[in-house]
Amino acid sequence: MRTGNEPMTARSPLRLRCGLAAWGTLVTAAGTAAFALAGRPGWAVACGLLMLVTLVDLTMIIRHIRQGPHYQPGRDIPPYEPVDERRRGP
Repeated sequence: MRTGNEPMTARSPLRLRCGLAAWGTLVTAAGTAAFALAGRPGWAVACGLLMLVTLVDLTMIIRHIRQGPHYQPGRDIPPYEPVDERRRGP
């Protein structure tokens, strides 16, 4: 059943994202080295910047994994329901 609140309550598979981010970091590091050795400094800088983005993503994913079940709940835990402002008391 779709409730319309999926963007707020969606959870992603963090282990898969961690693997993809690690792979992206390795590929961009290899690209940076290859372009630098080939004498293409512009492409080397572009790959280096992309490597920084993947490293930040990898760091955040690992942080979320280490924070435990709030970011990585089990399959038996349903998605969090958003707070209904109308039902909150004064």
